[in-house]
Amino acid sequence: MNQELSYIHVNDFTTQSGFHISTLQLSYQLFGLELGTAPVVLVNHALTANSLVAGEYGWWNQVIGKNKTIDTNNFTIIAFNIPGNGYDGLLIDNYRDFVAKDIANMFLLALKKMSICKLHAIIGGSLGGGIAWEMAVLNPVIATHIIPIAADWRSTDWLIANCCIQEQFLLNSSNPVHDARMHAMMCYRTPASYKAKFNRSIHEELKIFNIESWLFHHGKKLQKRFQLSAYKMMNHLLRTIEATNSENYLENLSKIRAHIHIVAIDSDLFFLAAENKETYKELSKTSVEVFYNEIKSIHGHDAFLIEFDQLDKILRPIFK
Repeated sequence: MNQELSYIHVNDFTTQSGFHISTLQLSYQLFGLELGTAPVVLVNHALTANSLVAGEYGWWNQVIGKNKTIDTNNFTIIAFNIPGNGYDGLLIDNYRDFVAKDIANMFLLALKKMSICKLHAIIGGSLGGGIAWEMAVLNPVIATHIIPIAADWRSTDWLIANCCIQEQFLLNSSNPVHDARMHAMMCYRTPASYKAKFNRSIHEELKIFNIESWLFHHGKKLQKRFQLSAYKMMNHLLRTIEATNSENYLENLSKIRAHIHIVAIDSDLFFLAAENKETYKELSKTSVEVFYNEIKSIHGHDAFLIEFDQLDKILRPIFK
């Protein structure tokens, strides 16, 4: 199992906004079986995550690994770093020149350079799921299975509004990453989740509510490992998901030649289950093989990082 960063160059690339890049070094990691010997699964990471998806410190190691849901005994796992996330040292200041579709295009170009014409699956949570949708529309035959989790094919007004507030923290706060993260945690979870976890308990040493202590902790934690420009880039990409325009969305999504497994969370405040159900309902009227699954949880958007038993039951048949 290779957990070292590898690199591939994307050359002569022009973004949707017209920004030209002569050469971009795209980093990735491989897990599981050697490339070329097994079905390949592409994992797209979420906003503050990276290519380290498995292993002792992997952020999704409850799902990916030996004898796990996505078994590294049976698959080759590829995870790219979204350019600008900082994990590989690459930072992008002109983040507004990029949208989620650009990242999807880069990933597809990289796969082509690696001579990977067909994936067993593309799976991703949140931003990563949105990029999975983008990739599937750009190349409808790239994968047998498309699995967007806690995601959607477009950023909604509600999500765009939250990203707008996040950007204001990042641009104007004297402690930008810390303060933006505190606000973000209010959107990733739900009131019921916080009540179950804290129930107005007090941090005796600090003499503040434990919910306050917890928020400060998460602000400081991200501040230590995530750079400001990386947060600006990832937050911006989250608001730009638009796999297809809203007017012709059904026509374009129905061109996808893959089994689409929509995995929603009933309490998600970002990508609403009701909107995922509507996408499923409309796509079901077409020739697309589409399935809808819903995680039941009080924990909101972050449930895809918490409710591993439910996620396993949904995903295991796809990776058996």
